[in-house]
Amino acid sequence: MSRRPARRARAVRAAAPGRRSGVRVELRRRVRSWSPPRGDLARWASAALGARAAGRELGVCVVAAAESARLNARFRGRAGPTNVLSFAGAALPRASGRSAVPLGELVICPRLVRAEARAQDKTLRAHWAHLVVHGALHLAGYDHARAGAARRMERREIAVLERLGFPNPYRSR
Repeated sequence: MSRRPARRARAVRAAAPGRRSGVRVELRRRVRSWSPPRGDLARWASAALGARAAGRELGVCVVAAAESARLNARFRGRAGPTNVLSFAGAALPRASGRSAVPLGELVICPRLVRAEARAQDKTLRAHWAHLVVHGALHLAGYDHARAGAARRMERREIAVLERLGFPNPYRSR
């Protein structure tokens, strides 16, 4: 089985509303599927991170369901693919010559995102925005393991998405 060479990642920096600079996004696509432009990903992540976005770099890797399932099993102990995985960048070294500090990486499975959006009667773009915001909040320390923490995270997601012009992702249409 031959492997295609990975597409070269390009970065874009987007400012969160009212901020001077936002998170820098490195986007890698490992599967041929629609994903939002880097600028949108950076804007959504920057809005979620607020002041924490300045001077930070976020990797976004778009993967096939099989790769998502492997990562989900290895790092979460769960079978099957998942929509988004967040990997903190605290242990990642800063690349020489770069001023951005690694925040972490989001691994997103577009096939699952598309299926979920359809099943939940959401636009694909709105669901992508929600998952980028959700993943970025995990990298900022938010969690949903306990009920109180989950409510706090959901409130933050709803507020950020509303500022970005998206509907509440937890309310059915």
